[in-house]
Amino acid sequence: MTATRHIVVLISGSGTNLQALIDARNTPQLPDTEISLVLSNRKAAYGLIRAQQAHPPIPTAYYALQPYLKANPTKTRDDYDVEVAKILLQENPDLVVLAGWMHVFGDGFLDLLYGMKADEEKDSPVARRPIPVINLHPALPGAFDGTNAIQRAYEAFQKGEIKHSGVMVHKVVKAVDRGEPLIVREVPIEAGEPLESFEERLHKIEHEVIVEATKNMLDSLKPA
Repeated sequence: MTATRHIVVLISGSGTNLQALIDARNTPQLPDTEISLVLSNRKAAYGLIRAQQAHPPIPTAYYALQPYLKANPTKTRDDYDVEVAKILLQENPDLVVLAGWMHVFGDGFLDLLYGMKADEEKDSPVARRPIPVINLHPALPGAFDGTNAIQRAYEAFQKGEIKHSGVMVHKVVKAVDRGEPLIVREVPIEAGEPLESFEERLHKIEHEVIVEATKNMLDSLKPA
């Protein structure tokens, strides 16, 4: 009997890429896979409702930077990142998927997830077990790193600087959007089309590649 793989998905918005993962669970697209937690840093993120309305419902959590800093005046953004990592470690997933997560993690998050630093409060093998993290980014490798990538690519096309953009899923490293690409898909920009049309076509490709990359990454992992 094949063991079930568990993933945690981090979101910040409407959760359409999360929905693609939800729909693909335990199908040939993403076999033997469950989503054990959906974490959002925005309380109003519709992706939380998508998770709650799934069959069966998927556990959700809300954990945002500014409320954390307000409640802990002596803490920093780096401390918040570590706390998020601890939440994920409690789930002990096989993979963490950033699916529209609009927050750049600092070194402390990756050090804990990748097993480079043990949780000081729980120095255990689980805390040190490397847990890979992948991220969906709506641009090609090395192009339009960071925020507003779709709009920036569209504007570059209008200026004649590029002929197409694309989508990638990559491993998360400390440099923003510079991890090893797992899947890269070019998306053409049509002359005269509005931004909304290009954005819609690009999002459809996102829904495909995030499922494909998640499956490929899980398949590549050795059983714990």
